[in-house]
Amino acid sequence: MIDMSTILAGPGAARHLADFGATVVKVESPAGDDVRRLGWRDHSTGDSLFWRIVGRNKHPVCLDLKTVAGREVFERLISGADVLIENLRPGKLESLGFDPKELTSRHRSLVVLRVSGFGQDGPYRDQPGFATLAEAMSGLASISGEPDAPPLLPPVALTDETTGLAGAFAVMVALYERERSGRGQIIDVSLLDTMLQLLGALPAAWVSSGFLQGRMGSSLPYSVPRGTFQCADGEWIALSASSNSVALRLLEVVGLGDRLDLADFDGRVAHRDEIDAAIRDWTSERSQVSALADLRAADCAVAPVYSVDQMCADPHITERGSLRIVDGVTMPAPVARLSRTPASIDWAGREPDACGEVIREGDDPWDAIERRARLT
Repeated sequence: MIDMSTILAGPGAARHLADFGATVVKVESPAGDDVRRLGWRDHSTGDSLFWRIVGRNKHPVCLDLKTVAGREVFERLISGADVLIENLRPGKLESLGFDPKELTSRHRSLVVLRVSGFGQDGPYRDQPGFATLAEAMSGLASISGEPDAPPLLPPVALTDETTGLAGAFAVMVALYERERSGRGQIIDVSLLDTMLQLLGALPAAWVSSGFLQGRMGSSLPYSVPRGTFQCADGEWIALSASSNSVALRLLEVVGLGDRLDLADFDGRVAHRDEIDAAIRDWTSERSQVSALADLRAADCAVAPVYSVDQMCADPHITERGSLRIVDGVTMPAPVARLSRTPASIDWAGREPDACGEVIREGDDPWDAIERRARLT
């Protein structure tokens, strides 16, 4: 598999596949991938923590695709690859001489994953595509935040991470289909389309009934109660009652269990403010520890609102190994746990492999990469 993509969805897709055993060659320019300089640094290498995580299990190779020699090596890499992942602006890969349609014609089993902001067609295809734009245009930002506050963008790379998962899924679907047909294909995954998947029924609600959700803080329009509530010690808890039985148990705890008008979803939605006020009154009289204990004893769906340092110290996170330390860097464990063929993280993102020089000597590039892997 060849990963020639950068920040951050394309590399994320390749990272998920590398965790499960794919041999991934990370092709970067002689200047180095921009991810290496993005955000906080790993002081042991000078590269960013993003690079150390998203580059894990990959074999980095520097190639200058603006040169004849670099393109020749890249073509030889493609000839032995199952998958090519790229996230250049639409048309840029073609301008380098690697039109995906021609590639899949010459290499009939090749799967090409194309990740972009707005997709490979449509009136916005040529615009710069970043996650922020997808979060804004999808409608997500418009429903995020408090009612009297500005639209809110996610404070993490939500779109990139989600699109990386979607891309990895799409690659596996294409490879599975290839087992039947023997043919590869081109996959078009966009940041904007991925964000639309997160909206659930909101587009349908608008088209069918004219319902337009506004900013509601942590609330949901269709399930009450749901939100974050502050306790007497200043700490916070999060509650959800998306199951009717859970909602009834919660109402019993906070003193509303005898209200027949709150026995179904519609009734609770109609009395949202009253229910939320009762919960706030209840939590304001208890510490976080006490509130969690009482609600868990009643089998309610509740959790503490953690800061990142608290999350890292949680015993459940520790026991399950949800965070791993690899080459001195703390990173998320592989996204799924398979009983028979589990994923593994063998190394964090590295410097470009010396096999880049071996490739230029005319050896089969995949043999050179395997030799380098055996040496390390």
